[in-house]
Amino acid sequence: MTSADKNATPRYQQIKQDLLDRIAAGEWAVGEAIPPEQTLARDFGVARMTVNRALQDLTQAGVLVRRRGSGTYVAPPRIHTSLLQIRNIADEIAERGHHHDSALLRLETVPATADQALLFGIEAGDPLFRSVIVHRENEVPIQVEDRLVNPAVAPHYLEQDFKSQTPSAYLSMVAPLIGAHYTVEARLPGREIALHLAIGTREPCLVVHRTTRTEDRIASLAVLWHPGQLYQLTGGV
Repeated sequence: MTSADKNATPRYQQIKQDLLDRIAAGEWAVGEAIPPEQTLARDFGVARMTVNRALQDLTQAGVLVRRRGSGTYVAPPRIHTSLLQIRNIADEIAERGHHHDSALLRLETVPATADQALLFGIEAGDPLFRSVIVHRENEVPIQVEDRLVNPAVAPHYLEQDFKSQTPSAYLSMVAPLIGAHYTVEARLPGREIALHLAIGTREPCLVVHRTTRTEDRIASLAVLWHPGQLYQLTGGV
């Protein structure tokens, strides 16, 4: 870029390119925090809002990830996951050479609503098992899994240790799945989901609603929340 070109380029664009060059050169590794806005503003000799615009653009592009109350970090490559397969998230993470861990938030019995009863083929008020789990990849939260399970399919579901195995892995053993149905939507997270994914409530999520079937009945309904800036869903025939 010539001096004339550089002068014609908006300052925030120059800052974006400088940060991209420094990330590409390895100054900050994946998962490493970059300096805070006020430090960058001082270093570049600009207003903080100029730096903020550059960081917002890089976040939207998936280069950076901003964690509420923590800072701004170099994002991992965007995660691709397929809708055509029922995958165990721990296996997906292991295939990328990364570490999976999770936090169990809920493991309980809940009464079925009218809509849930219709889906599962039971009566309203009948018990369903519910688990809510945060899945992390290299300590970064990438999915909140809110799952309802048919007790007739997995009667011992509430007795399982979901720190040592995922619900998907357990269900595939006790109730081999023969099919699934998906719907996908983009939604803003509520405060609780945003907290668990370490994002803001104005950052969109990809939300997958997935029902799985075994033999003649629905085995589970899972609602899977993913940070939109980290995830990309793929498919094909």
